[in-house]
Amino acid sequence: MNLTRYMEERRRLVDRTLKTVLPSQEGKPPRVLDKAMRYSLFSGGKRIRPILALASAEALGAPHEPVLPFACGLEMIHAYSLVHDDLPAMDDDDLRRGKPTNHVMFGEGMAILAGDGLLTEAFRIMAEGALANTRKADVGLRALREVATAAGAIGMVGGQVLDIAAEKKKPTRAGVEAIHTRKTGAMIRASVRVGALVGGATPRQYERLDQYGTAIGLAFQVTDDILDIEGGTEKTGKREGRDAELQKATYPAAIGMDKTKQLARKLRQEALSALKPFGADAEALRQICHLIVDRAVPPETG
Repeated sequence: MNLTRYMEERRRLVDRTLKTVLPSQEGKPPRVLDKAMRYSLFSGGKRIRPILALASAEALGAPHEPVLPFACGLEMIHAYSLVHDDLPAMDDDDLRRGKPTNHVMFGEGMAILAGDGLLTEAFRIMAEGALANTRKADVGLRALREVATAAGAIGMVGGQVLDIAAEKKKPTRAGVEAIHTRKTGAMIRASVRVGALVGGATPRQYERLDQYGTAIGLAFQVTDDILDIEGGTEKTGKREGRDAELQKATYPAAIGMDKTKQLARKLRQEALSALKPFGADAEALRQICHLIVDRAVPPETG
Protein backbone atom coordinates (compact mmCIF):
# COMPACT_ATOMS: atom_id res chain seq x y z
CA MET A 1 0.00 0.00 0.00
CA ASN A 2 1.01 3.60 -0.52
CA LEU A 3 1.17 5.04 3.00
CA THR A 4 1.32 8.66 1.85
CA ARG A 5 -1.90 8.26 -0.12
CA TYR A 6 -3.53 6.29 2.70
CA MET A 7 -2.67 8.92 5.33
CA GLU A 8 -3.87 11.75 3.11
CA GLU A 9 -7.19 10.03 2.38
CA ARG A 10 -7.82 9.31 6.05
CA ARG A 11 -6.72 12.80 7.07
CA ARG A 12 -9.20 14.32 4.64
CA LEU A 13 -11.95 12.03 5.95
CA VAL A 14 -11.25 13.11 9.52
CA ASP A 15 -11.07 16.80 8.57
CA ARG A 16 -14.36 16.63 6.65
CA THR A 17 -16.01 14.96 9.61
CA LEU A 18 -14.55 17.44 12.09
CA LYS A 19 -16.03 20.31 10.09
CA THR A 20 -19.49 18.71 10.23
CA VAL A 21 -19.48 17.85 13.93
CA LEU A 22 -18.19 21.15 15.29
CA PRO A 23 -20.88 23.49 16.68
CA SER A 24 -23.39 24.52 14.00
CA GLN A 25 -24.19 28.06 12.92
CA GLU A 26 -27.19 28.09 15.27
CA GLY A 27 -25.19 27.08 18.31
CA LYS A 28 -21.87 28.55 17.32
CA PRO A 29 -19.53 29.82 20.06
CA PRO A 30 -18.36 33.46 20.13
CA ARG A 31 -16.45 34.25 16.96
CA VAL A 32 -13.03 34.71 18.56
CA LEU A 33 -13.36 31.43 20.47
CA ASP A 34 -14.45 29.58 17.35
CA LYS A 35 -11.51 31.06 15.45
CA ALA A 36 -9.02 30.13 18.18
CA MET A 37 -10.34 26.55 18.41
CA ARG A 38 -10.20 26.04 14.66
CA TYR A 39 -6.76 27.66 14.42
CA SER A 40 -5.20 24.84 16.44
CA LEU A 41 -7.50 22.06 15.26
CA PHE A 42 -6.80 22.71 11.58
CA SER A 43 -3.13 23.67 11.85
CA GLY A 44 -1.79 20.91 9.63
CA GLY A 45 -1.36 17.95 11.96
CA LYS A 46 -0.91 14.44 10.58
CA ARG A 47 -4.01 13.14 12.46
CA ILE A 48 -2.05 10.14 13.75
CA ARG A 49 -4.45 9.40 16.62
CA PRO A 50 -7.71 9.38 14.65
CA ILE A 51 -6.05 7.49 11.82
CA LEU A 52 -4.82 4.87 14.28
CA ALA A 53 -8.41 4.42 15.50
CA LEU A 54 -9.63 3.97 11.92
CA ALA A 55 -6.76 1.64 11.00
CA SER A 56 -7.36 -0.47 14.11
CA ALA A 57 -10.98 -1.00 13.05
CA GLU A 58 -9.84 -1.72 9.48
CA ALA A 59 -7.57 -4.49 10.78
CA LEU A 60 -10.77 -6.17 11.96
CA GLY A 61 -12.63 -5.59 8.70
CA ALA A 62 -14.92 -3.04 10.38
CA PRO A 63 -16.36 0.10 8.69
CA HIS A 64 -15.25 3.66 9.44
CA GLU A 65 -18.58 5.26 10.27
CA PRO A 66 -19.05 4.11 13.90
CA VAL A 67 -15.43 4.98 14.68
CA LEU A 68 -15.39 8.49 13.18
CA PRO A 69 -16.98 10.36 16.14
CA PHE A 70 -14.35 8.87 18.44
CA ALA A 71 -11.59 9.58 15.92
CA CYS A 72 -12.67 13.24 15.85
CA GLY A 73 -12.84 13.38 19.64
CA LEU A 74 -9.33 11.98 19.94
CA GLU A 75 -7.95 14.65 17.60
CA MET A 76 -9.76 17.45 19.42
CA ILE A 77 -8.36 16.28 22.76
CA HIS A 78 -4.89 16.14 21.21
CA ALA A 79 -5.31 19.68 19.86
CA TYR A 80 -6.43 20.97 23.26
CA SER A 81 -3.42 19.35 24.94
CA LEU A 82 -1.02 21.08 22.56
CA VAL A 83 -2.66 24.47 23.13
CA HIS A 84 -2.28 24.09 26.89
CA ASP A 85 1.20 22.53 26.70
CA ASP A 86 2.47 25.57 24.80
CA LEU A 87 1.23 28.12 27.35
CA PRO A 88 3.80 30.27 29.20
CA ALA A 89 2.90 28.54 32.48
CA MET A 90 3.67 25.16 30.90
CA ASP A 91 6.31 24.65 28.18
CA ASP A 92 6.22 28.30 27.03
CA ASP A 93 6.55 27.53 23.32
CA ASP A 94 5.97 30.10 20.60
CA LEU A 95 6.08 27.67 17.66
CA ARG A 96 3.92 24.61 16.92
CA ARG A 97 3.87 22.76 13.58
CA GLY A 98 5.91 25.62 12.17
CA LYS A 99 3.28 28.24 13.11
CA PRO A 100 2.85 30.66 16.03
CA THR A 101 1.24 28.92 18.99
CA ASN A 102 -2.34 29.65 19.99
CA HIS A 103 -1.54 32.01 22.87
CA VAL A 104 0.81 34.00 20.64
CA MET A 105 -2.04 34.52 18.18
CA PHE A 106 -4.98 35.00 20.56
CA GLY A 107 -3.58 35.71 24.02
CA GLU A 108 -3.23 33.42 27.03
CA GLY A 109 -6.80 33.72 28.27
CA MET A 110 -8.35 32.87 24.92
CA ALA A 111 -5.88 30.00 24.39
CA ILE A 112 -6.94 28.46 27.70
CA LEU A 113 -10.60 28.80 26.74
CA ALA A 114 -9.95 27.40 23.24
CA GLY A 115 -8.37 24.34 24.82
CA ASP A 116 -11.29 24.01 27.23
CA GLY A 117 -13.72 24.24 24.32
CA LEU A 118 -11.93 21.59 22.28
CA LEU A 119 -11.77 19.19 25.22
CA THR A 120 -15.43 19.56 26.16
CA GLU A 121 -16.76 19.45 22.60
CA ALA A 122 -14.73 16.27 22.04
CA PHE A 123 -16.76 14.41 24.65
CA ARG A 124 -20.04 15.78 23.30
CA ILE A 125 -19.17 14.48 19.83
CA MET A 126 -18.10 11.06 21.13
CA ALA A 127 -21.22 10.79 23.31
CA GLU A 128 -23.40 11.56 20.29
CA GLY A 129 -21.57 8.85 18.37
CA ALA A 130 -22.21 6.36 21.15
CA LEU A 131 -25.89 7.30 21.35
CA ALA A 132 -26.33 7.02 17.58
CA ASN A 133 -25.46 3.32 17.70
CA THR A 134 -28.06 2.20 20.23
CA ARG A 135 -27.49 -1.50 19.51
CA LYS A 136 -23.94 -1.14 20.76
CA ALA A 137 -24.40 1.61 23.33
CA ASP A 138 -22.36 -0.38 25.85
CA VAL A 139 -19.44 -0.44 23.42
CA GLY A 140 -19.71 3.32 22.99
CA LEU A 141 -19.65 3.81 26.75
CA ARG A 142 -16.57 1.61 27.06
CA ALA A 143 -14.86 3.63 24.34
CA LEU A 144 -15.78 6.89 26.09
CA ARG A 145 -14.36 5.56 29.36
CA GLU A 146 -11.20 4.52 27.54
CA VAL A 147 -10.63 8.01 26.16
CA ALA A 148 -11.50 9.74 29.45
CA THR A 149 -9.07 7.54 31.37
CA ALA A 150 -6.28 8.15 28.87
CA ALA A 151 -6.86 11.91 28.82
CA GLY A 152 -7.35 12.40 32.55
CA ALA A 153 -5.54 12.42 35.85
CA ILE A 154 -3.95 8.99 35.54
CA GLY A 155 -3.22 9.48 31.85
CA MET A 156 -2.21 12.54 29.86
CA VAL A 157 -2.89 15.17 32.54
CA GLY A 158 -1.07 13.11 35.15
CA GLY A 159 1.84 12.72 32.76
CA GLN A 160 2.02 16.48 32.33
CA VAL A 161 2.16 16.89 36.10
CA LEU A 162 5.05 14.41 36.32
CA ASP A 163 6.76 16.20 33.42
CA ILE A 164 6.60 19.55 35.19
CA ALA A 165 7.77 18.04 38.49
CA ALA A 166 10.79 16.42 36.77
CA GLU A 167 12.11 19.61 35.16
CA LYS A 168 15.63 20.63 36.20
CA LYS A 169 16.17 17.35 38.06
CA LYS A 170 18.39 14.41 37.18
CA PRO A 171 16.13 12.06 35.20
CA THR A 172 15.91 8.31 35.69
CA ARG A 173 14.73 5.74 33.17
CA ALA A 174 11.76 4.77 35.38
CA GLY A 175 10.78 8.40 35.83
CA VAL A 176 10.95 9.16 32.11
CA GLU A 177 8.90 6.07 31.28
CA ALA A 178 6.25 7.09 33.82
CA ILE A 179 5.98 10.49 32.11
CA HIS A 180 6.00 9.25 28.52
CA THR A 181 3.52 6.39 28.96
CA ARG A 182 1.04 8.85 30.43
CA LYS A 183 1.67 12.15 28.68
CA THR A 184 1.93 10.78 25.13
CA GLY A 185 1.54 7.02 25.19
CA ALA A 186 -1.86 6.86 26.90
CA MET A 187 -3.76 8.69 24.16
CA ILE A 188 -2.05 6.79 21.34
CA ARG A 189 -2.79 3.50 23.06
CA ALA A 190 -6.39 4.63 23.62
CA SER A 191 -6.74 5.46 19.91
CA VAL A 192 -5.89 1.89 18.96
CA ARG A 193 -8.06 0.44 21.73
CA VAL A 194 -11.07 2.56 20.75
CA GLY A 195 -10.81 1.38 17.15
CA ALA A 196 -10.61 -2.20 18.41
CA LEU A 197 -13.61 -1.78 20.73
CA VAL A 198 -15.89 -0.08 18.23
CA GLY A 199 -14.62 -2.38 15.49
CA GLY A 200 -15.81 -5.45 17.39
CA ALA A 201 -12.51 -7.09 18.35
CA THR A 202 -12.53 -10.47 20.06
CA PRO A 203 -10.68 -10.60 23.41
CA ARG A 204 -7.59 -12.05 21.71
CA GLN A 205 -7.67 -9.49 18.90
CA TYR A 206 -8.10 -6.71 21.45
CA GLU A 207 -5.11 -7.98 23.43
CA ARG A 208 -2.91 -7.98 20.32
CA LEU A 209 -3.99 -4.51 19.25
CA ASP A 210 -3.44 -3.26 22.78
CA GLN A 211 0.12 -4.62 22.70
CA TYR A 212 0.67 -2.75 19.45
CA GLY A 213 -0.80 0.49 20.82
CA THR A 214 1.25 0.30 24.01
CA ALA A 215 4.48 -0.17 22.07
CA ILE A 216 3.94 2.60 19.53
CA GLY A 217 2.59 4.94 22.20
CA LEU A 218 5.90 4.86 24.04
CA ALA A 219 7.87 4.71 20.78
CA PHE A 220 6.25 7.94 19.62
CA GLN A 221 7.67 9.92 22.52
CA VAL A 222 11.02 8.10 22.45
CA THR A 223 11.49 9.15 18.83
CA ASP A 224 10.39 12.69 19.71
CA ASP A 225 13.16 12.76 22.33
CA ILE A 226 15.65 11.75 19.67
CA LEU A 227 14.38 14.23 17.11
CA ASP A 228 14.46 17.11 19.57
CA ILE A 229 18.23 16.69 19.53
CA GLU A 230 18.87 15.44 16.00
CA GLY A 231 15.80 16.35 13.96
CA GLY A 232 15.78 20.11 13.61
CA THR A 233 12.77 22.41 13.27
CA GLU A 234 11.93 21.14 9.79
CA LYS A 235 11.09 17.66 11.16
CA THR A 236 9.60 18.61 14.52
CA GLY A 237 7.84 21.91 13.83
CA LYS A 238 9.34 23.18 17.09
CA ARG A 239 12.56 24.88 18.06
CA GLU A 240 15.45 22.42 18.04
CA GLY A 241 16.83 21.53 21.47
CA ARG A 242 13.76 22.80 23.30
CA ASP A 243 13.71 19.84 25.73
CA ALA A 244 17.31 20.46 26.75
CA GLU A 245 16.65 24.17 27.10
CA LEU A 246 13.82 23.46 29.54
CA GLN A 247 15.85 20.67 31.22
CA LYS A 248 13.09 18.16 30.51
CA ALA A 249 13.20 14.53 31.60
CA THR A 250 13.94 12.63 28.39
CA TYR A 251 15.33 9.24 27.48
CA PRO A 252 18.60 10.63 26.01
CA ALA A 253 19.14 12.61 29.22
CA ALA A 254 18.44 9.54 31.36
CA ILE A 255 20.13 6.70 29.45
CA GLY A 256 22.06 8.29 26.58
CA MET A 257 21.32 8.48 22.87
CA ASP A 258 22.59 5.01 21.91
CA LYS A 259 20.35 3.21 24.42
CA THR A 260 17.44 5.46 23.48
CA LYS A 261 17.76 4.37 19.85
CA GLN A 262 18.02 0.72 20.95
CA LEU A 263 14.77 1.17 22.88
CA ALA A 264 13.06 2.67 19.83
CA ARG A 265 14.11 -0.36 17.75
CA LYS A 266 12.86 -2.76 20.44
CA LEU A 267 9.47 -1.02 20.63
CA ARG A 268 9.16 -1.10 16.84
CA GLN A 269 9.73 -4.84 16.85
CA GLU A 270 7.22 -5.39 19.67
CA ALA A 271 4.57 -3.44 17.79
CA LEU A 272 5.14 -5.30 14.52
CA SER A 273 5.15 -8.69 16.23
CA ALA A 274 1.79 -7.97 17.85
CA LEU A 275 0.22 -7.52 14.40
CA LYS A 276 1.28 -10.85 12.91
CA PRO A 277 -2.10 -12.62 13.35
CA PHE A 278 -3.92 -9.92 11.37
CA GLY A 279 -2.07 -10.47 8.10
CA ALA A 280 -2.59 -7.97 5.29
CA ASP A 281 -5.54 -6.30 7.05
CA ALA A 282 -3.12 -4.63 9.47
CA GLU A 283 -0.74 -3.28 6.82
CA ALA A 284 -1.74 0.31 7.58
CA LEU A 285 -0.90 -0.18 11.27
CA ARG A 286 2.46 -1.71 10.32
CA GLN A 287 3.37 1.19 8.08
CA ILE A 288 2.25 3.75 10.67
CA CYS A 289 4.60 2.07 13.14
CA HIS A 290 7.42 2.55 10.66
CA LEU A 291 6.32 6.14 10.05
CA ILE A 292 6.58 6.87 13.77
CA VAL A 293 9.89 5.17 14.51
CA ASP A 294 11.81 5.23 11.23
CA ARG A 295 11.84 9.05 11.18
CA ALA A 296 14.39 8.89 14.02
CA VAL A 297 15.79 5.35 13.79
CA PRO A 298 15.80 3.95 10.24
CA PRO A 299 15.62 0.14 9.95
CA GLU A 300 18.93 -1.63 9.61
CA THR A 301 19.67 -2.88 6.11
CA GLY A 302 21.90 -5.58 4.77
